[in-house]
Amino acid sequence: MRLILGSASPRRAELLKQIGVVPDAVRPADIDETPQVGEYPRPYCQRLAREKAKAVQAAPDEIVLSADTIVAIGRRILGKPTDEAEARDYLRRLSGRRHRVVTAVALRVGDKIAEKETVTILRMKQLTEADINAYIVTGEWQGKAGAYGIQGYAARFIPWINGSYTGVVGLPLTETAQLLESAGYPLEGA
Repeated sequence: MRLILGSASPRRAELLKQIGVVPDAVRPADIDETPQVGEYPRPYCQRLAREKAKAVQAAPDEIVLSADTIVAIGRRILGKPTDEAEARDYLRRLSGRRHRVVTAVALRVGDKIAEKETVTILRMKQLTEADINAYIVTGEWQGKAGAYGIQGYAARFIPWINGSYTGVVGLPLTETAQLLESAGYPLEGA
């Protein structure tokens, strides 16, 4: 049984290693990630993970694992910023507020898809313009939902978290391990 990671995220590959899983191949899905009109953050994230799993080419003996992570303030979805100005806007919106990070995971075996997701609540400290400027210079905001990565320099901005830390990084490991085990994929030490 071969495992295909339907994501180009190096963070997801690194997280999988923590549970003893090394994908046999990486095949990022190319889908339209535009939210549908009126789509709420959690269903949006679930839909993207599912669509990514469906979009990856796989042989009958291959399992496809895909995921999506979004940051949300209320009903507003903060995806990956397209440029520095949008990253600054996202950080200002998150400054001093609680927000949610939703990560949905989809595992496809043949035509069947199993799914799990985590919703983690975080609080970002009140950021100064100097904080934002220093973070933007790091470049870490690029390719990150909500314009920050908790596993890097922005860790100093998050004084409070309730939920899955690995979900915030990009792949909730407990839920992912459960999906893999239920599909019959062997985990080390299981």
